[in-house]
Amino acid sequence: MKSVTVPVSHFQQNCTVLWCEKTQKAAVIDPGADIEKIELVIAEHGVTLEKILLTHGHLDHAGAAAELSRRTGVPILGPHKADAFWLDQLVEQAQMMGFPSGENTTPDQWFAHGDTVLVGEISLQVVHTPGHTPGHICFFDAASSSAWVGDVIFAGSVGRTDFPMSDSRALVHSCREILFPLGDDVRFYPGHGPSSTFGHEKRTNPFVGDHA
Repeated sequence: MKSVTVPVSHFQQNCTVLWCEKTQKAAVIDPGADIEKIELVIAEHGVTLEKILLTHGHLDHAGAAAELSRRTGVPILGPHKADAFWLDQLVEQAQMMGFPSGENTTPDQWFAHGDTVLVGEISLQVVHTPGHTPGHICFFDAASSSAWVGDVIFAGSVGRTDFPMSDSRALVHSCREILFPLGDDVRFYPGHGPSSTFGHEKRTNPFVGDHA
């Protein structure tokens, strides 16, 4: 498996192009904006996009999903259906946040905890991690000990819980009881900022670590 992080929008959201080295089939995780930058990475590496994956329904993660799907003909998968109300408000979110555009989105498939999704021959486990949003999910690749966690947890921080339907207790539970048990050595790639490992955050994160 290989992946490239593509910072998009003025929020510098970490969109990811991920692909299977054996089949050269790829997925884009959280295309919030700047489709041309995403398409350039796909072209540079000669991979074939087969699906779009969403961790949650916020604009900087999902705002360009509908357009990218139209351009490429690939389906949009995720997040959990509890985030439908966010995806139904992407146009409104764009107007509020100063984005040049946003388009309301209905995925071709909603995910539930324990589902799996294939990218070529890579099998990603879907992990439902509510808190930042009620339908937030993460993608876990056990083979490479890697996870893409959207806005649940960051290096040294956690996602905001002051949005409608956010829940700070649920976010703490998602981090400590759902993500951390995946393994201390798992390297996670958040929606903003640098990567880290669950073990490092468990020891040091001031919001959800052992000494929080």
